[in-house]
Amino acid sequence: MITKKIFSSAVKIFKIMILLFIILFLFLLSQNLFAAGPINVPGMTINLGKDVGLVDTLELLILFTVLTLAPAFIILCTSFTRIIIVLSFIRQAIGVQNLPPNQLLIGFALFLSIFVMAPTGTAIYDNSIRPYMDKQITSTDALTNIESSLTKFMMKYVREKDLALFYETTSTPLPQTKGDVPFHYIVPAFIISELKTSFQIGFLLYIPFLILDMVVASVLMAMGMMMLPPIVVSMPFKLLLFVLVDGWQLVTGSLIRSFG
Repeated sequence: MITKKIFSSAVKIFKIMILLFIILFLFLLSQNLFAAGPINVPGMTINLGKDVGLVDTLELLILFTVLTLAPAFIILCTSFTRIIIVLSFIRQAIGVQNLPPNQLLIGFALFLSIFVMAPTGTAIYDNSIRPYMDKQITSTDALTNIESSLTKFMMKYVREKDLALFYETTSTPLPQTKGDVPFHYIVPAFIISELKTSFQIGFLLYIPFLILDMVVASVLMAMGMMMLPPIVVSMPFKLLLFVLVDGWQLVTGSLIRSFG
């Protein structure tokens, strides 16, 4: 339930960001609305004069569709999924439901994702964005290079068992090499792999706090204080344990190393 709320808040934040980009784009578009000649948009040339056609309208619609789907790619095709789930596990294991707040956890997970995805982002910029801005490649080639960079990242952490699942359900023969796997097969397999990995890490992090809860509950029962909820007594000890071992540094280091 907590993870679902965090993902919902993350989607809202990313949608606001995309909406701001769309507003900026529409503002720039309106500045040239009555200007003579065509308007150059990355990947297309839009003529707002009398000769505007259906193809230009469809290209503009496709551009807005890609911008709308951008938050889903940022959340599901990067390290964000694993990081936010593990952080939510830690918060729930300690027993503080609203500390740190959802906005803080999402922001922390986002910047950790940027740190982890920096090599992939650099490759995308060098192989796709910069050549496209210099008009050395077309928009189709740029999108293909971006897909190739994301595929290379996801294939490092996807499990073959998860890939085989989608080939079995579609009765499709397995490819000879990983480079032959289509993008629409890699993305759901990567999501499943990340979910399993994040739950495994979360379970291992949950065990020490669970043991502490059991010890406190046993001591309270031995003292005859069965009416006192164990969580009330154990939470300060869990916070103390987490602070003494420098828990945030350990968790952050473990998350970063898990993408090594």
